[in-house]
Amino acid sequence: EHNILMRILVQEVYVGLGSNQDSPLNHVQRAIGEFKRIKDTTLVAASSLYQTKAWGIVSQDDFINAVVKLKTMLSANELFDALMAMEQAHGRARKEKWGPRTLDCDLLLYGQHQISSEILTVPHPGVTSRATVLIPLAEIAPTLVILDQPISYYLQLCDKSGVKKLSSSPEEN
Repeated sequence: EHNILMRILVQEVYVGLGSNQDSPLNHVQRAIGEFKRIKDTTLVAASSLYQTKAWGIVSQDDFINAVVKLKTMLSANELFDALMAMEQAHGRARKEKWGPRTLDCDLLLYGQHQISSEILTVPHPGVTSRATVLIPLAEIAPTLVILDQPISYYLQLCDKSGVKKLSSSPEEN
């Protein structure tokens, strides 16, 4: 009975990471390690690191992006709070939408749940259209289904230019 309850409580979650300020490679690599310290959460997989062109406001430095897969017993809001605390610990300043940042942590998917609140939208609005998220996500979850479509469907529709793989694992950089 306990095992069944645990399986119900544990959610498979995907988080997108990005940085383009103050040693971006270092911020993303450190953040991947920091997921191991979030309570009731396990780091299952981390994608390669990718260098990507800025999105939204394009006149800024390239980003380093990655996606991690977690298993968590935290609620979506509790996990979101932990992600915001990580951003703050990395000196994130929210000055302008799509502006430069030391660390961006986006809750992309929380199980198969759809959430729409003032602070949180899941699946993340960019998860089905942005190569900066789709490419690393497909690397660690090639059979993932998002909103009733396989990830391969979204991948073939998005513009993949400006996304360059840096390595096969964070430890290699």
